[in-house]
This record gives sequence, structure tokens and C-alpha cells, in this order.
Amino acid sequence: MLTSLALIFLLGLMLGSIFNKLKLPSILGMIITGMILSPYALNLLDPSILGISADLRQLALIIILTRAGLSLDIEDLKKVGRPAILMCFLPACFEIVAVILIAPRVLGISILEAAIMGSVLAAVSPAVVVPRMLKIMEEGYGKERSIPQLILAGASVDDVFVIVLFTAFTSLASGGEISATSFLQIPISIILGIIIGALLGIGLCMFFKRFHMRDSIKILIILSLSFLLMEIQYRLEGIMPVSGLLAIMSMGIAIYQKYNILAKRLSIKYNKLWVAAEVLLFVLVGATVDLNYAVKAGVYSVAIVLGALVFRIIGVYVCLLKTQLTKNERLFCMLAYTPKATVQAAIGAIPLSMGVASGHQVLIVAVLSILITAPFGAICIDRLYPKLLER
Repeated sequence: MLTSLALIFLLGLMLGSIFNKLKLPSILGMIITGMILSPYALNLLDPSILGISADLRQLALIIILTRAGLSLDIEDLKKVGRPAILMCFLPACFEIVAVILIAPRVLGISILEAAIMGSVLAAVSPAVVVPRMLKIMEEGYGKERSIPQLILAGASVDDVFVIVLFTAFTSLASGGEISATSFLQIPISIILGIIIGALLGIGLCMFFKRFHMRDSIKILIILSLSFLLMEIQYRLEGIMPVSGLLAIMSMGIAIYQKYNILAKRLSIKYNKLWVAAEVLLFVLVGATVDLNYAVKAGVYSVAIVLGALVFRIIGVYVCLLKTQLTKNERLFCMLAYTPKATVQAAIGAIPLSMGVASGHQVLIVAVLSILITAPFGAICIDRLYPKLLER
């Protein structure tokens, strides 16, 4: 395992740095590192690392979402208003509808299988989007109309919405039923996650003000509580839906609101943690990519990914209608909401393991969506934000 970790960090940092010098996103180099080290290529990763890959990827997500919460001002979100709510679900709905319209015609699959494929594709990647929005916020771009905050918040809730839909569709494919309560899980999961996280954040502020300790110890406490929030989500699954990731982000937001000085100090430490977590996350995402599936993809699978992406961009445009955003700002939002990676790596293979007839095709499209949209979205954000947003 130690050798695998050494390869992940050394090669990930090296290729990330090379791509950075080529004016390309460093995450592209990290994903390629994972693909090279994966069981589908050189097979240099220890099975024990691959066995806990999902947990390690989740750890990295916890770090970046906590960091996002510690920088997100509720007042900025209030200024955005309606578009912030629409961005949480409307672009994903557009994308799922696109796959339902396109996939049965070009791949000959059923509408239900197309809905499963659409729900795999529809989740935006917070791991790609969030750190970039934080950087843009720190540099002061898009501040007047709270554009980074709008995208950051939407990308975090979007995943919860899509995963609940994916669970409902796969349940139907395995002989279950979709009821009204299935869709009620979406608002319940979001609201409970926000409430639990906010209460925990307020409690932590009171605790930290009363008991003085080093910031490093505070980080350990917050991380430990974040892990417990994810455990609560899993333990309550099937009983009461709770979004652990939203609770974690809400906890950070509450600390920012109630203890701003501490939030700024903790943000700096979380930035340092993210340096290692980012490499781990994207190399392990790359390790899930089977290039054999990408080679077998064919023109039709690529057409589905691109067609869904076009519909997603239209969905973002609809969310931003009747707002004060300029054409350039709207274009930036539309492009910034395209990257996919983490959710697709996590759930892309589930339909195949469940025995869904089109499971192979779903996995192929999930792999393609990572390879196409993660670099495209990251490049668009990195290159265009100084040109499209006002400082």
C-alpha cells in the first residue's frame, strides 16, 4: 500500500505539474496518472488501495466541501435568489431528458435504461468545480453578482438530487416501484442535511469559544464530525434520507456566519489539506476508468455525452433568465457547470453489477463523460474566468 501511495503522489504531482506548464488543468495529468497505474493498464496499485478507493475519494470531497462552507456567505446566496435554487436541479433534469430522447433511438435501449444512463451522466462534479470557484472568489472575480457562490452552491445540491433519482430508477429496473415518497426524499434529504449541519456548526462555535485549543486540533474535531455525518447518512438509509455532504457544507457555513475569524484561519489549513487530497481524488478517479470501454464507445456514445451536455448548458441558460447577469457572465455559468468526474466514477458501474441489460453501455457513457467533460469544463473555467467575469 505504501508503494502505491508513493506512486499516486509522485506521479500525480509530476504529471499535474507538466500539464499545468502546458496551460492545461493539472487534474487532467492526475486522471491520466490513475489510468496508467490502474488495473486496466500497468496494474501498479495495490488491491488494498483500490478496495478503499471510494472512501479515500469521499475523504477528499469532505475536505473540499468543508473548505467551501468555510468561505460561503449566506448573504451572497440571498442576493442570487431564484437562480441558485433552479441551478440545484433544472440543468440535471434537462440532461436526463436529453438522454431519454437520444439514447433509445441511437442505442436501442428502453426508456427506463435511458433514464438510468441520464441520472449517471447528470451530476456535476463538485471536486472539479468547487476549488475553482473558491479560487475565483479569493481573486475577487464575479463578486458583485455572487457568480462563484451561485455555481458552488448549485453544484453541491445537484449531486443529492441526481443520486436520489438514480436510486429510484435502478430500484424500478430491479423490479421495485417508484412512489411519491421516493421523490419526497430529495427535499427531505436536503433540508435535514442543512439543519443538522447548521446546528452542529453553531454548537462547534460555542465549544471553540469556550475551550481554547490549537487550530490543528479543531481541524481534527471537524473532520471527525464530518466522518460521523457521512456514517449517519448510511445508517439512516431506507429510514430517513439525510445528505451527509450537505450537512458538512452547512456546518462550515454556520462556522463562517458565527465565528468568521476562525473560519478564515481554518480555510487556510483546509487549503493545505486539499493539496494532497486533490491528487488522491483525481488519481483514484482515473484508476476507475477502463480504457477498453472508452475504445468500444463508438460515435453514438460520444453523441449521447455531447447531446446531454448541450441540453445541460441550455438548462443553465433557462435558470439565468430574467437575471441581471451579462451575456459573458451567463456564458461562464453555462460552461462552468459542465465538468463530470466523481459521481460518474462512483455509480457508473452499478447498473452493470445489478444486471441491467444496458449496464455495459451505461458504464461506457460514464467513462466517456469523465474523459470529455472534466478536462473541457476545467479548461473553460481556468481560461475564461478573467475574460468573462468582472473583478
